Order: sequence, then structure tokens, then C-alpha cells
Amino acid sequence: MTRIVIVGASLAGLNAAQALREAGYSGSITLVGDEPHAPYDRPPLSKQFLIPGTERESLALADTALLGLTEEYGRRAVHLDVRNRAVHLDSGRVLEFDQLVIATGVGARQWPEPVPRQGVHTLRTLDDAYGIKQDLNSGVRRVLVVGDGFIGSEATSTARSLGHEVTLAGKGRAPLNRAIGDDAAGFVSRLHREAGVTVLPGVRVTALHGSQRVTGATVNDDRLVPADVVLLALGDQPHTAWLADSGLKIDRGLVTDVHARTLDTNGEPLPHIVAAGDVTRFPHPHASGLVTLGHWSNAVEQARVAAATLLRPDAPPVYRPVASFWTTQYGVKFRAVGLPDQADRTEVHEFDLARRRLDVAYYRNDQLIGALTANRAARIVAYRSQLAEALSLLGIQPARMSIASVR
Repeated sequence: MTRIVIVGASLAGLNAAQALREAGYSGSITLVGDEPHAPYDRPPLSKQFLIPGTERESLALADTALLGLTEEYGRRAVHLDVRNRAVHLDSGRVLEFDQLVIATGVGARQWPEPVPRQGVHTLRTLDDAYGIKQDLNSGVRRVLVVGDGFIGSEATSTARSLGHEVTLAGKGRAPLNRAIGDDAAGFVSRLHREAGVTVLPGVRVTALHGSQRVTGATVNDDRLVPADVVLLALGDQPHTAWLADSGLKIDRGLVTDVHARTLDTNGEPLPHIVAAGDVTRFPHPHASGLVTLGHWSNAVEQARVAAATLLRPDAPPVYRPVASFWTTQYGVKFRAVGLPDQADRTEVHEFDLARRRLDVAYYRNDQLIGALTANRAARIVAYRSQLAEALSLLGIQPARMSIASVR
């Protein structure tokens, strides 16, 4: 009987297992995860989970007991032997497989130098979130968030809502600038400032201070920012080190084709090894090259395509998603579709900070490739329909997921 191993007890890994079972696969599925926890929902870690009273149960996903899996948690994959179809774990155990799903995701980029022992955090895992939560809920703090991407911006909003004195320092011109462009980032920056956050754009944190507990940081080599808590939101690194000598193609992530199949170093697809989620980079018609979509919807949709590719290798589905993501900051619900970061120009249709409303369309070569709104759910649904229609005209049927289900 066929043996399938899924490396990565993530949202993508879980959805691959669910899709396999829903399609009627009754063989062996082994799910491997390097954390000691069953798969859980990660987006809330930088938002509501940090608020007192929110517990682990709120992050629960599907009950894996219903899927008939062999679960290996707290075990890290250290080597992939493609020729012999075997995954080697840090425990010394070797898992042989007939088909493999790689869904190892990404980890937090680390500070390059030693850091004070207390008060300095990254935020990617449940254990990370517990550490930050303990610091934020033990009295009013001076919080420094280093990094102006989604995790940094969301955690800033949450920390400020808890009454902390917060400084947000980033390399961009404004928070989220690289992801959503100048206009929308300007809107987000003003939300932070109106909430009382000190925003330091276009800066580099060069040193962290403190022997035991952190006391502050130096910015641009000449400015001292006092801090009792520091969150390092410096971006992510794909979990591909264990694949270094596997013969799979790695390019700032694990490269896959339009069917979620991994490629060898010559660019040839391996139909028995697929991948999904944040660890992947893949082609998309609205991008100039390979893209990585670190979003909830991508983990779900790509995992289901990967599962279908394993079960139907002679007629694998095509993965050309209308990407979807959302973020909530200061009570404002931002929703986005498409690939805003691939745009060469934007059109602002609404910018109303007083009413907390925003509507921005993104274009590449005069073609609509994305949109972002704040508190305008109906408009984002319309944009999604436009993008889906554009992909269908290319002979591509995008994944069908309602905007209401996007997390």
C-alpha cells in the first residue's frame, strides 16, 4: 500500500492530509512536525492571542484524530534521500515513503549577534507567542518592534492596544511599504501615529543593549531607544536547510511548478514529491518571476493542489491562485487580493482615514493584478471576481475560495 509522508505539521501540511482523505486515499499518512504541538492557526499569534484571556484552544484547527495519521511531533527532518525515498529525522528514525509532501514553512530571521537573555523575542511559533505574551501582560512596558512587515505592524497594534509605549522601527518608507505600496502604507502609518506609536521609518537597528534583560537599542548608530521588550520581526527564512543536498531546486525557497511538484536541479519535475505553503516559490502569470505567498489562503489552496497532483499524476491540476490575505490593526480590517507587491503603479479610489476606509487598485503593465481595501468588504469581492476572470481568459481556472473564508 502507498505510503505518504508529510513533513511540516503546518496549516499546509494538515490541509494536504485532509485533501488526501477527502479524495478517498486510505493508505498510510505520516505527519512530521518540529514543534511538540499538533497543527494550529498561526495568524492570531501576532494579534488576539497576545491579549490576556486568549488561550491555546482558540488556535485549534481540525482534529487530526479523525484523519487516521501517524503523528510525529517534536521531530525535525534533517535529510531527504530522494533516490531511496526516505526522510531522516533528528531522532535517528528513517521514514520511507512512496510519495512526499513538503510543507515545512518558514522560520524567523534571527539577530546576527548575541542578544540579552530576557526581553528579546521573535514571533513565529506558539512558544514564541507565549514568551511575548508573558512579557506584555506583566505590567506596562516600553516595547520596541524591529521590522515593519505584517508581523511587526500587527504586534505593534496589539501591544499599543494593551497600553504599552511602543516604537516601531523599520527599513521601509512606511510600515508594510514593500508589501502594499506607498499609498496604503501611508494609511497604515497614520493609524499607528494616531494610536500614539512612535514610528521610525527608513532606519536600521544596529545594536541591542542589556546584560540580562534588554534595556534598549541603538538606531542608525547614533540614537538610543529605551526598551524593556524587543520584538525582532526581521522577516523569515524558508525551512530548506534539510534539503541542501537532496537534489531539489532551492532558490530563496523550494521551487515548484504550476502543479505544486518540486523540481530537481535541472528543472525537471518530480511527480512523487510535492510542496505547499510558505516554503515554496512558484510561477504566476501576474508576476515577473517566482512568487512566495505567505498567506493563510495559499497554504490551504496550494496544499489541496499538491494532494490532487499526487493522486492524479497523469492529470495534475494547475495552481494559479487569486491570492488573498487580510490583516486587522487598530480595529481596521484590511483585505487584499492578487499580488500588490508586483505592481508598477497604483490607483487610489478612496483614502478616508477619518472613516477608516481605503480602496487601492494595483496594476502591472496596465493590467489589474491586485487590490487592497479597508472596511470595504464588498469592493474586495468585486476585485477578486475581476482577477479570477482575467486568469480564466488565460485558460486557467483559479482556485475557488470565497473571500469570507480567507483568514
